[in-house]
Amino acid sequence: MTEDSDRPTPRPRTGLSGRDRAVLALEHGSWPGPGAKERAIRERLGISPVRYYQRLNALLDDPLALAHDPVTVNRLRRVRDGKRARR
Repeated sequence: MTEDSDRPTPRPRTGLSGRDRAVLALEHGSWPGPGAKERAIRERLGISPVRYYQRLNALLDDPLALAHDPVTVNRLRRVRDGKRARR
């Protein structure tokens, strides 16, 4: 018997978590002034803006996020790619 047989096999993900869907949904809003989006991130999601943007960036490479909200994910990918190209 090997050590690997003692470990449970991971189940494939079948969808985005509620928090991941909320992160993508927050990108639909427009923000009236400086700090408004960061305040909404803290109030609605209960996470720091830094953690939010880390999660959002990871979601842009997630096929489940693309399937869930292709318009938002593709728009944000274009923005991200444009910023990378300017560096």
